[in-house]
Amino acid sequence: MKAEIFALCDAATDYQGKLNILGTFDSIWSKQVPAVHPLCAVALRLRFQKMEEGAHTVNISIRDGDGKEVVKPVEANVNIQFKNNPLDSLSTNMILNLQGLNFQNYGEYSIDLAIDGKQEASLPLYINQIPEQSNN
Repeated sequence: MKAEIFALCDAATDYQGKLNILGTFDSIWSKQVPAVHPLCAVALRLRFQKMEEGAHTVNISIRDGDGKEVVKPVEANVNIQFKNNPLDSLSTNMILNLQGLNFQNYGEYSIDLAIDGKQEASLPLYINQIPEQSNN
């Protein structure tokens, strides 16, 4: 299995196997904490080889710098079936829409991807304080 695309973005859609991604980012700027981000998505394109045919569990978690979960991890199942397909590999797209993410502190967070219980990829997410403007 290979994660061809693993991105945090403003929005994503899957249209007939085409993964459409809008506005990837790794930083959120806020005047105060807790910082609430109203809506975003995690977009995935996973490629499986023929020998990996069958059911797989996909898990995405978001953790703060101390490893504490920001939201309950999301788990999904995907069943890769080649049947009579002559290709050596198949891809699948997955989109996880996230609403009202609440970050209690400024700092670095981690969005982690695990497949079948094995950590496969990680994205950093930075929650930054907007600097105060001086009136000079």
